[in-house]
Amino acid sequence: MGSHNSHEKAASEPAGPGSGTSTPRRGSARSGSVAGVTAAEPQQTSLVPIEKLGKLLAQRSQKEDGVNGVTENSFTKYVFPAYPELARHFFSHIHQGGKCKNKHMSVSAFRQQCEKVLALLDDAAIIETYVRMFSSGSEEGVSREQLRGLLHASYQLSMDHSPDGPQTCLMINKTLSAVVDACFNKKDSHSVNFVVRWLDEHTHRIIFPLHRYCVHMLSTRHREISTHLESSSSGVELATPVLERGAWGAGAGGALCPSASWLLAAALPPLYSRPHKAPDPQAAGSFSTAWLARLVCAVPSHWVPLYSSHEHGLGANRFLHHTTGYRGATVVLLQAGPLVAVLAAPSEWRETHQYWGSPDCVLLQLYPTFSIIERGGKMLYLNTSIRGYPKGLRAGSDPRAPKLCVNEDFDQLTYLNTPYPLDAIEVWGCGDHSSRETQLEIKKWQVKEAERQRHIKISAADWIEHPDRYLLEMAGRPQYNNSAK
Repeated sequence: MGSHNSHEKAASEPAGPGSGTSTPRRGSARSGSVAGVTAAEPQQTSLVPIEKLGKLLAQRSQKEDGVNGVTENSFTKYVFPAYPELARHFFSHIHQGGKCKNKHMSVSAFRQQCEKVLALLDDAAIIETYVRMFSSGSEEGVSREQLRGLLHASYQLSMDHSPDGPQTCLMINKTLSAVVDACFNKKDSHSVNFVVRWLDEHTHRIIFPLHRYCVHMLSTRHREISTHLESSSSGVELATPVLERGAWGAGAGGALCPSASWLLAAALPPLYSRPHKAPDPQAAGSFSTAWLARLVCAVPSHWVPLYSSHEHGLGANRFLHHTTGYRGATVVLLQAGPLVAVLAAPSEWRETHQYWGSPDCVLLQLYPTFSIIERGGKMLYLNTSIRGYPKGLRAGSDPRAPKLCVNEDFDQLTYLNTPYPLDAIEVWGCGDHSSRETQLEIKKWQVKEAERQRHIKISAADWIEHPDRYLLEMAGRPQYNNSAK
């Protein structure tokens, strides 16, 4: 019994909120045995939660469907009740993997195939598994609609379990089309390997929330079924749509909508999307709901708006005023017609005549098609005052041929050697609360210091040597007393 309890405890621990490589912890011997399951060599031991889940589903299938085994109906109803499309693809995948001759699965086949999913540790293997899952095991490859369905399933999970409450986005079709069109490039289908490589290169972490959710439900759902809990305990009803998290959003002319932030969180390094704190269990309603939100939500709810040209005006001085002093990572969106380019800076913006930035710098295109343009260190440049050096904002590892240039007047964007009129700029802070509070404190101090300097009184002795006196004399005004003589 001690061994079984230890297995149950290890398997029921959900993956951490980090990369997709985090899966339920198991001993090294357990991982090897799970990964090596074959039809000719049946597994001698199994993870207790999966074994319990299989037996409970078989009981429900016998009672409701009159079938001795696990049916798709019982699997959908009791494991993924809030996501029937995900349940259909998942059951079809494990059904094909178990080579079942009937429409239902035996308990042993169900257990073995589910444990294979729980045993996934490699990032590329996780992406490939779910790409194959949503392509229905087709040998012809992956179609555009199948990839779209996979991306939408991940998006829906992240939005439903957001710490700020369920959200939706009116721009989701545009966002999904940007990814699908970029991957297929006017083709109708691609091989599984091609799609896996493309996702791994451009949106590395977009599938991991989906995998973590499946692992969590397979590891813990047996408790709720055994205690006769309803499906509402695991799903989140979609409430009133929350379209805007900040001071402005896509509905107000902004470039960053919730679906765009979800996509950027999957493409950028974890530095940008790591939440500043875990969800509050009491605020979320229950510990289970709060933990699930932390587990599967990929929407960076902690991003704060720093600058919007629609609100603050378009110009270099406006950009500097609202962006500098923020000691954290930032995401800059530059909009020129249908084109939206994104520049991710991992540290505080500063003016210098040299290129700067850590390896977490990223330049990507968000719309009309999504793609990573360049990533690496020392690819950011900002100069508005140093003479003898190019002025404006630039991005690219080659200073002689930068991928992106904004002129010193901040009214023209040159992107991949093509000039565009610059329509709008948005800057979002990706750091914690202290980064924003520090910036606001600096701005308050600057305002107070400027007011103090305006009202400072200068004595006659100080005025004789004051620089402003010489400037006024050079301007032709040697007299400072306008009183009548």
